[in-house]
Amino acid sequence: MHKTASKLADGRELVYYDREPGAARDARDERPLEPAVSFSEIRLDPVLGDWVTVAAHRQQRTYHPPAGECPLCPSRDGRLSEIPAADYEVAVFENRFPSLALGSAEHVAAHEGLLHTVRPAAGRCEVVCFTSDHDASFADLDEAKARLVLDAWTDRTAELSALPGVRQVYCFENRGEEIGVTLGHPHGQIYAFPFITPRTAKMIVRAEEHRARTGRNLFEDLLAAERGSPERLVLRGEHWVAFVPFAARWPYEVHLYPKRRVADLTALDEAERAEFPGLYLDLLRRFDALFPAAPGAAPNRTPYIAAWHQAPAEGGGELALHLELFTIRRAPGKLKYLAGVESGLDAFVTDVSPEGAAARLRDAATPGR
Repeated sequence: MHKTASKLADGRELVYYDREPGAARDARDERPLEPAVSFSEIRLDPVLGDWVTVAAHRQQRTYHPPAGECPLCPSRDGRLSEIPAADYEVAVFENRFPSLALGSAEHVAAHEGLLHTVRPAAGRCEVVCFTSDHDASFADLDEAKARLVLDAWTDRTAELSALPGVRQVYCFENRGEEIGVTLGHPHGQIYAFPFITPRTAKMIVRAEEHRARTGRNLFEDLLAAERGSPERLVLRGEHWVAFVPFAARWPYEVHLYPKRRVADLTALDEAERAEFPGLYLDLLRRFDALFPAAPGAAPNRTPYIAAWHQAPAEGGGELALHLELFTIRRAPGKLKYLAGVESGLDAFVTDVSPEGAAARLRDAATPGR
């Protein structure tokens, strides 16, 4: 991997990732942009103890632009975008409309109250462009390009974890308008949080309770149990295993774990990195094959969220790195909406049995199989 860092016109960082050195990465951002100012803040929910981010400026972010005005495509033919180069392999830049920004501390005053606690949302949000091809998808990448994305995620995890005040780094991809994506170009995001997020905090507590009760690691025991439950296994490699969890929340949900427990992406060894792209691409293509397109229609692209769960920089030693991939589509033309019990109580009701979902994913016909 070859890395080239530069700056956009308003001072935000842009980093190109290439498989080999030599690509021209010296194009300047010629747009007349003013320096970005963030008034993002985090407020503590006094009832649940969760931090909620307030980022009102994001109402002005780019929303479903025409393909010819995509801000994630390369700058070509006089059209200037967020990426000054005329082409790229993988590009990562600071979000122009971030939920979290280190500069928030300059504009938001902290307040510690019994019921009203406010702090600056002093973190960082980055956009990861997987390819310069606007019409592609992650599933369309070859293994070498998918490996480059993995290397970029790893590098960003190391860089962002070292920033002052960052507690947790979260790499993820939203795909599909049904999920809420507002830019059609294939991309993901990375959030560097100034707090440990609620779901991660809950996992830490459960892992600590399991350690106290059994003397063992929760995630190692979980992986051993799922590897012994073939009815929920989807894919198995030499170094990774993918399965539908026993208590899956979503209609089709797969967790991908390295067999060796590690805390985050930076701890993966070369053998694990080399095997990951093929298995991950296989999973994504199986998701697309779940709901075949009608004859003559464009190929189906199942909406999904792909989420890397990593241990926080401090206080998450029991956690195991894993990726969770799930879709809100439960049947052709039907979505799983988070209605009264899910949104109101965080009590999920699933429409597809985990064992049935695993069987469908194992049988899903993917190109080249």
